Amino acid sequence: MPFEPIEAEFASPPALSKAQEDELRQLEREGPLESEAPSLSETVTHVHDPNETPDLARLQTQLSRRGFNIVEFAKGAGEDPREWSKMRKWLVTCSTGFLCLAVALGSSIVTGDIEGPTVDLHASQEVVNLTVTCFVIGFGIGPLLFAPLSEVVGRRPIYIISIFLYFIFTLPSALAKNVATLVVSRQIAGIASSAPMCNVGGSVADIWSVEERGVPMAIFSATIFIGPCIGPLIGGFIGENMGWRWIYWVLFIFLGACVLLTLIMPETLAPILLGRKAERIRKETGDSSHRTLAELERRPFKVVIKEALLRPLIMMFTEPVVFFMSFYLSFIYSILYLLFFAFPIAFSEVRGFSAGITGVTFISVVLGILLAMTVAVPYQEKIYRAATKNGTYPEARLYTMMVGSIFLPMALFIFAFTGGYKWVHWIGPCVGGAVFGWSMILIYISANSYIVDSYSNYAASAIAAKTLMRSEIGAIVPLYVTQMFHNMGFQYAGLLLALVSVVIMPIPFVFFIYGERIRQKSSMATRTVRIKHKGAEVTEKETV
Repeated sequence: MPFEPIEAEFASPPALSKAQEDELRQLEREGPLESEAPSLSETVTHVHDPNETPDLARLQTQLSRRGFNIVEFAKGAGEDPREWSKMRKWLVTCSTGFLCLAVALGSSIVTGDIEGPTVDLHASQEVVNLTVTCFVIGFGIGPLLFAPLSEVVGRRPIYIISIFLYFIFTLPSALAKNVATLVVSRQIAGIASSAPMCNVGGSVADIWSVEERGVPMAIFSATIFIGPCIGPLIGGFIGENMGWRWIYWVLFIFLGACVLLTLIMPETLAPILLGRKAERIRKETGDSSHRTLAELERRPFKVVIKEALLRPLIMMFTEPVVFFMSFYLSFIYSILYLLFFAFPIAFSEVRGFSAGITGVTFISVVLGILLAMTVAVPYQEKIYRAATKNGTYPEARLYTMMVGSIFLPMALFIFAFTGGYKWVHWIGPCVGGAVFGWSMILIYISANSYIVDSYSNYAASAIAAKTLMRSEIGAIVPLYVTQMFHNMGFQYAGLLLALVSVVIMPIPFVFFIYGERIRQKSSMATRTVRIKHKGAEVTEKETV
């Protein structure tokens, strides 16, 4: 598996089983082993059926019979990252949390004074809006490269390179003398900054067991979902009092601190740590038979890259679950970025709020997010356990998405018919923002969990496909949102979005009813079925 998607960790109960996690930690790969995948030793080409997902115990036994000494973590010696001290674990957790926050803030903080560069650099607003578009485009492109690279060199080097490039290419934005410099530097910074978003889920799984992840995942939840919403708040006050360049300077300073954090972060990826141990043992003993599972099952890097680039695209257009769920999440993501431009229209243009106070209104979205995460998500776990008392199946993840799909049009209708009228109290559009934050979390976590459950052996590729579509669709929002709200009228532009949300609302309901049937026709999806009665003897094999 190229990387463990952080979306898999938000699910409660976890979307990936302990056995699946152990395989990912040892082999860092997804799906059936490819027929062209060679071992380091020419005598070991296939130690198991290439059409099966490997069983670690059986794989290790077969390799041992062939004369290999499989290197593993020594129990209780502190070699396994999951046996590290709490202080060391929290160092990694807080450090990666800061990296995620830096990325989340970087995507939206510039909207705090998006008009400033148009005056100083003599550019049109549409061109300046590319600073957001190009940055978000990087979110979809970057993981296709950084994810497989982390499999080869480890998480720490990727974090260092990524954040350092993000840091360096934020400087030209602060010093830009023309709009081309601003846009190009933001594009490079966006691609560079994407590494934490595609590797941080794996970092969490590296050091924390499933039972210990509650608080760490709450931290990442806050940075990923709330970070973009507080960007306009911070940027609004900075831009209003110090100018738009200082938005980039503050981001640059924060990134400098993040670079220092990456330098003290330890490596957490199990195959890399085991590889170092195996190399040390070989040097000390002179015995070349000491190998790790990852070394013996390693594929050529060109194969890994080809898989990372092609499989997500193939799944996006051939797997109905991936396509329609990705489309729904892309719409949610685009609405989030649309609010970064629609809120200033509703509050600054219509009601005369200052840039700083307009940024404060994003707290409404944050409140909706927090309410959903503290109330709805824990309740979803109870619903899931009740629905799967006779056996788990992916469609049991969709209950909260179905609820969220009903609240989403409500949020957009409220925002459409309150935001554009000065005589309507400002609390009106804020209520719409809060309901949107609530529905976004319900839909986002539920849909991601459904994707991971439906493609547990190909979860990384499925999530990569979703991330690519989501980022590219979200990236085009700044190019049309202002014109749409100005030319159509605030209420009609908002109404259009609300009606679109009504049209796509049936998607989770359709998959709840027909998802099982759709998965049976896929060669990549899981084949688990819904067991309605305890006495029913339906197994996964019977559905193949």
